[in-house]
Amino acid sequence: MHIQLQIFIAFFRSGILGFGGGPTTIPLVHKEVVTKFEWMTDEEFSDVISIGNTLPGPVATKMAGYIGYRIGGWLGLATALIATVLPTVVLMIILLGSLNQFNDSKFVNGMTNGVIPIVAVMMGALTWDFMKKAKTSLGIKIAGLIFIVSFVAMVPLNIHPGIVISILLILAFALPVKGEKAS
Repeated sequence: MHIQLQIFIAFFRSGILGFGGGPTTIPLVHKEVVTKFEWMTDEEFSDVISIGNTLPGPVATKMAGYIGYRIGGWLGLATALIATVLPTVVLMIILLGSLNQFNDSKFVNGMTNGVIPIVAVMMGALTWDFMKKAKTSLGIKIAGLIFIVSFVAMVPLNIHPGIVISILLILAFALPVKGEKAS
């Protein structure tokens, strides 16, 4: 199968199934990019998410643009962006046109409320997977400390995730790597 078609399929599938916005597409993109097509490793994908979250704009399009470019050059970038955005644009036009008729429907309200736990499980599974990798690469104490400090900063203190990620990136560059001498 041609690489541009693979890129389109991977990101279209993620775009069409990613109910609820960019963060819900992350596990879907991960499944396509890391598991199905094996274009990246888990570590590389984690780096893309980390950097993508520090930049302004929707994370799904940033990931699609970078991964598409990395896999298929400028044409891959365009293909991935179109595939990511197309489902949303088409569905918004169709659904918003008809949703006003069913605004008070118990079925529509139940459907939207029923998706929330599914999205929570998807994000939880991805978080668990990343924590296992962080435990392996950083050790349980450092990974746990970063998790707790990040959680406290973002939830009770309401610090923007981009700021937390930026601080962690600065620390990663500033602190010596374990086993290396500081110069």
